[in-house]
Order: sequence, then C-alpha cells, then structure tokens
Amino acid sequence: MSNHHERDAAPGEGGEFGEHSVADAVRNYSIGLLLAIVLTVASFWVASGTALLYGPGVLMGLAALAVAQMGVHLVFFLHVTTGPDNTNNVLALAFGALIVGLVIAGSVWIMANLDANMGLPGGAMNMGTPK
Repeated sequence: MSNHHERDAAPGEGGEFGEHSVADAVRNYSIGLLLAIVLTVASFWVASGTALLYGPGVLMGLAALAVAQMGVHLVFFLHVTTGPDNTNNVLALAFGALIVGLVIAGSVWIMANLDANMGLPGGAMNMGTPK
C-alpha cells in the first residue's frame, strides 16, 4: 500500500518532514515555479505575434499553453494526483469545472437570445433620417 501511495504522490507531497524532504519540497516547488514562469513567458511571446504560428492558430496555441499551465498548478502547487486519497479533490475540481462551464454556456445562450430578440423592428433604424 505504501508503494502505491508513493507512486501516485504529487511533486512536493510527502509524509513527515525530515532533512531531505524539506529540500525535496523546495526543489519541487522551484521546478513548478520555473515551469509556470516559462509557460507565462511563452504565452506572452505567442500573443505578441510570433511568426512561429499561423495567425488563426494563435488562439489554439494560447489555449494549449493555458491548459499546460493549469496542469502545472494542479500537480506542483495543489498536489492533485490520481491517488485514492485525492478522490474528493478530483471530484471537487470536476464539479467546479462543470459549474463554470454551465455558467459560461448559459451566459452565451442568454446573450445570443437577447441579440436575436431585442433588435429594432424593420424600418425603425431609418425613422430619424431625412430623405
């Protein structure tokens, strides 16, 4: 059981703090910080108009970098893993993502319906202009 837990442990996650585990935790947090900084700089570089990506592909590049950064934060700083003791954390994260998705989809749906149904009638746009 202990071997299974160690295999599913996130970087920086451990038991009691000894001499080496504090150094390991600092090392893992530093790696996470370095990865987060690199991904942030890469996002700014892609958004600034690099010739590496085709114009319409910039949004997909930014989305990929954003997903990678979320992964770095989840693993290195929030210690979300696939271990049996993290089931509640993963379920809470999935529920939060569901709620955010529902709020965004509902807002877009409401705004689209408002745009379609709140327009001015036929010739009302030209009522004030002299002919």
